Amino acid sequence: MELLWEVAGWAGAVAILVAYLGVSMGWLKAGRRFQTANLLGACAFIVNGAFHGAWPSVVTNVAWFLISAVALFRMRSASPPPVAAVDERQVQFPGVPDTTGPTHCC
Repeated sequence: MELLWEVAGWAGAVAILVAYLGVSMGWLKAGRRFQTANLLGACAFIVNGAFHGAWPSVVTNVAWFLISAVALFRMRSASPPPVAAVDERQVQFPGVPDTTGPTHCC
């Protein structure tokens, strides 16, 4: 059973570090995936820290868990972002014939 708690701790470390690396390198946005990885990593650290009696680590990771949980809740309850209006104006570049309007012949 002790091996299970150790695996949980290492899995938590990997989850949090990979999420942080992904956001820091621009591979991942600080959105749902990032917060979920932080939440799961914090849970694993809480289990591992409690098993080892590392109470400062447990308290820190409870806070980490709560921050991620609140962020996920706020993302879930937030209204979807507004869709940007499509700008239908045409841009006329100098030296390029305008082919968007009616054509007039001689």
